[in-house]
Amino acid sequence: MPTRLGTGFRWLLASSWLTNLGDGIAAAAGPLLVASLTDDPFLISLAAMMRWAPPLVFGLYAGVLVDRHDRRRVIIAANLVRAAVLAALTITLITGTVSVTGALVALGLLATAEVFADNTSTTLTPMLVHRDDLAIANSRLQTGFITLNQMAGPAIGAALFATGVMWPFATEFVLVAAGVILVSRVALPAHGRAESEARSGVRRDIAEGFRWVVHNAAVRTLVLTILIFNLTFGAAWSVLVLYTTERLGLGSIGFGLLTTVSAVGGLIGTSIYGWLTRRVSLGNVMRAGLIIETLTHGALAVTTSAWVAMLIFLAFGAHAFVWHTTSLTVRQRAVPAHLQGRVTSVNTICVYGGLVVGSAVGGGLATYYGVTAPFWFAFVGSAVFVVLLWRQLTHIIHADEHSRA
Repeated sequence: MPTRLGTGFRWLLASSWLTNLGDGIAAAAGPLLVASLTDDPFLISLAAMMRWAPPLVFGLYAGVLVDRHDRRRVIIAANLVRAAVLAALTITLITGTVSVTGALVALGLLATAEVFADNTSTTLTPMLVHRDDLAIANSRLQTGFITLNQMAGPAIGAALFATGVMWPFATEFVLVAAGVILVSRVALPAHGRAESEARSGVRRDIAEGFRWVVHNAAVRTLVLTILIFNLTFGAAWSVLVLYTTERLGLGSIGFGLLTTVSAVGGLIGTSIYGWLTRRVSLGNVMRAGLIIETLTHGALAVTTSAWVAMLIFLAFGAHAFVWHTTSLTVRQRAVPAHLQGRVTSVNTICVYGGLVVGSAVGGGLATYYGVTAPFWFAFVGSAVFVVLLWRQLTHIIHADEHSRA
């Protein structure tokens, strides 16, 4: 952690790591809780929907709220709501009064509050760190996400659930509460809009964010890329469980192992990210990433070897970390402070919109043409888009060069 990143960013980083651990615990404990309360497949599937729907429903409004008000207060308020919901859920679990409806509502409220907290958190880093240090700062934040949210959190959540259904949620309550205390120590520079500006309509504010994205070549290219590549990614990854069992001959443990291997690849990405970005422009990093993702889909469509698939997932995990950190850094460098929340919300809509549509496409293709069909669709679709987008990526290269000038 370079000292030049400052004390404020250290408080933010500590808060982010703790809440990411809590989110990882909930990712495993939430579905387990619903499954323990009902055998109805539809109700169990609602547990997943409660995590996917809030970003699409509330993402744009979260961006408006973040740009209108004190961002430190917004993230504190969002996490206090999460803590209150977790406390109430824990009490119902201890007293044995929890119902499947109550559990689903609690999961939905937690995911909704997380939308506001995550959107706000993204806007704080460029307020605390010099633009030339955004890449390293974002890589530190993503390290916590990979190690705590994706690797450690779900395993801890499942283990805590096995010891007692209330323990994962009680633990997350403690982590979120600690995160609130830590982020409250962050001192932000003056920001937000005048009261007269803040009274403008929500639709007008949302439209302003969309217009800015459309007219900024670098961010427009980023958002379009994220939308298309999440569509192809969502199509392939929507049937990953079936692919693992039917194509690779692995069981549930093998499926978890692939996820772990991907997270290990992410850690490799964190270790080389500083070295990489000192030698290669962010635009060229993203070009290489698009090629890697395209080839990943094609290689998975061809291979039947679990060992080969693990190597592919290792490389893909490193790529996913580098891609996400780079796209976040480019966006933070390009977007004015007063629009950070709304542009982030537009990006979020494209992320989840692409995943939802892609999942539907992947499910249909797998049903009619087999489990590898979504991967072929992802490979061909990604390849075509890379060709069409290749010259547009110069916008990102020029934006990066301009930010360094």
